[in-house]
Amino acid sequence: MSGPAAKGATPAIAALVAAGVEFAVHEFHHEPGERNYGQVAAEALGAEPERVFKTLVVNLTVERNGLSVVEQAVGIVPVSGQLSLRQVAAALGGKRAEMCPVDVVQRLTGYVVGGISPFGQKKRLRTAIDESCILFDTIFVSGGKRGLDLEIAPDALVAVLDALVADIADGR
Repeated sequence: MSGPAAKGATPAIAALVAAGVEFAVHEFHHEPGERNYGQVAAEALGAEPERVFKTLVVNLTVERNGLSVVEQAVGIVPVSGQLSLRQVAAALGGKRAEMCPVDVVQRLTGYVVGGISPFGQKKRLRTAIDESCILFDTIFVSGGKRGLDLEIAPDALVAVLDALVADIADGR
């Protein structure tokens, strides 16, 4: 994406343009106050929910120099399932994980809930994506605002984010 379409781009789009990877932008109508953002996106995009991924931030407890330290990390899973806190902690080398409070997530990422993109976050966080992503040529992730998704090849997502691919979803 370049030229006029890139003008006014979200930080997520700007990050992908800077990375030089191929992706497509998909906009759809999002009703204010609407919840279940991922399912709404899947329906609006006409895509299987297993192919539309949500970006979640966790507080991950890790050991550093003999001390337990909490850091934030990202788990990306299909909207058809749930993030397994136990599995994302294990995949990222942590002792445990819990969902990060919304206000902290929004401050760390620069995005609002329902529009949190794995790309272009204010603070780069370690990231794991569910291994089911490899089943598809392209997947959808948030583009940085509600009603905006980015379609990208899983290997490009993994490369740009230096993400770990692991079994981190329940109930796909």
